[in-house]
Amino acid sequence: MYSETTRGIKVTVEPVYLDEQSSPNDGHFVWAYHVRIENGSAATVQLRARHWRITDAQGRRKDVKGPGVVGEQPVLKPGEAFEYSSGTPLPTPSGFMVGTYQMETDSGETFEIAIPAFSLDQPDRPGRLN
Repeated sequence: MYSETTRGIKVTVEPVYLDEQSSPNDGHFVWAYHVRIENGSAATVQLRARHWRITDAQGRRKDVKGPGVVGEQPVLKPGEAFEYSSGTPLPTPSGFMVGTYQMETDSGETFEIAIPAFSLDQPDRPGRLN
């Protein structure tokens, strides 16, 4: 698991390689990742947007931006948490992801929190990149 805390908001990510959805002979490798966002701050916040930077083993980068996560823009009061799962394919057996969430307080202040960089590696593969 990978974790990072910004302004009292902790983001934890756990990636899992999906062997049954991957086809290594066709250059198709798939990972799921589970995210937990915990509001340890004193403010109520809403997750407004996401920005992911996904990099494969060849250094090719894909940016993914959009409102909320999995169709939601959750509101987190102090002490509350939100969890979701998503996934990403890569054309290589390893890579990594990192990003930010744009948050907004109930008073209208917007700020970014860090999503920790996490490694995507096909299990039991020699010469792992990450």
